[in-house]
Amino acid sequence: MKFLDQAKIYLRAGDGGAGCVSFRREKFIEFGGPDGGNGGRGGDVIVECVDGLNTLIDYRYQQHFKAGKGTHGMGKNRTGADGKDSILRVPVGTQILEDDRETLIADMTEVGQRVVLLKGGNGGFGNAYFKTSANQAPRHANPGQEGAEKWVWLRLKLIADAGLVGQPNAGKSTFLAAVSAAKPKIADYPFTTLHPNLGVVSIGGNDFVLADIPGLIEGASEGIGIGDRFLGHIERCEVLIHLIDGTQDDVANAYRVIRSELGLYKEELAEKAEIVVLNKVDAIAPEELKEKVRALRKASKQEVHEVSGVTGKGVDDVLYAVVRTLDEARAEKAEAERRKIEGSWKP
Repeated sequence: MKFLDQAKIYLRAGDGGAGCVSFRREKFIEFGGPDGGNGGRGGDVIVECVDGLNTLIDYRYQQHFKAGKGTHGMGKNRTGADGKDSILRVPVGTQILEDDRETLIADMTEVGQRVVLLKGGNGGFGNAYFKTSANQAPRHANPGQEGAEKWVWLRLKLIADAGLVGQPNAGKSTFLAAVSAAKPKIADYPFTTLHPNLGVVSIGGNDFVLADIPGLIEGASEGIGIGDRFLGHIERCEVLIHLIDGTQDDVANAYRVIRSELGLYKEELAEKAEIVVLNKVDAIAPEELKEKVRALRKASKQEVHEVSGVTGKGVDDVLYAVVRTLDEARAEKAEAERRKIEGSWKP
């Protein structure tokens, strides 16, 4: 299945049905009076979060979604049927944005979540509705209201606990394949990964979801290379695993380039918890490795994990560090929620 994480679609709610002008006409019943029914209500446009989807590819081949129109009212006080709702099924993590691509309408983060994007038009009143003691034979009815319409953007941000970032060929796909059952494409040329990949990691009785996004290069925020369009997929991550290719000459500069691109994309992304990993250490001489670890530690001002995704050296240490960071983040969220509840409670 092809991966698609952005789509622009047109939505239109259903028009309401028109009210009916009718009079009761039966044998032996004189002056039967008005009996025109109301029109049916137009259908709504609803977005629903469902399980089993991980792409927006369905919205590449159909961009227009219209709810059903309400049926017109009829005589004998018969109300028209309501229009059929149009239901859009999206994967977990989908955001619905206005046409300006900035204003957030809804964030679909839980399976079963439903949001009404557009409400259908009300049905018009039939002439029976307008009957009064002063006007016992009204000869007019209301037309149905038109349904609302708009263009919106769908943007998918994968739900993952941890994210892999780094330059092309830093070994992110190899690392993901080594720690999970995911099978990303692995090759010895840049930009092997063209779309995000997810894998479930199990370590020490703990499970977490790890996301691998295409590599970043200097100027990605300006559209160079694949650009930074996939960085949205790690915005929900609690921790970033920053992989640096240990076989390159200047590992400190490689670290600073990625950190700069993260900050240019969004400050919140650069402020996330980070685990620095020097990868491919099996291909580096011991003395050279010491120098590169020292340079990377100075640039990042934190502990540097020495890892080989091919041999598995140091991989478990990185995974346990991720688990510890996730546990701390969850504990902080639980504490913040507890304080929020206590602050809102008044004796």
